Amino acid sequence: MKQQTTRNSDSKLLQFLRIIGLIEGISFLVILFLTMPLKYIWEMKAPNQIVGMGHGILFIAYCFLVVIVGYKFKWKLLTIFWALLASIIPFGTFVADKKIFKEENSPIN
Repeated sequence: MKQQTTRNSDSKLLQFLRIIGLIEGISFLVILFLTMPLKYIWEMKAPNQIVGMGHGILFIAYCFLVVIVGYKFKWKLLTIFWALLASIIPFGTFVADKKIFKEENSPIN
């Protein structure tokens, strides 16, 4: 029974990582394609500051969760490295979700 509870909480943690990764990836794209042009072309700094702060918090949460989930699921260091690298590449968290996080959530594992 305890093993089932642990597996269930680990699965919820992985789902939380996937959600944070999705939101972090979207916030990164909003910065790149919306707020940065507003800042440098039209000299509107406020949107970049607001979205940038939210993105920074999401980035830290994502990195923290990757390490925690990687430890819980006993990922190789290379897998953790790729998941962390995904956070600094545009569209990277979406790829990590498909290639790393979704595979870990499959019923065969």
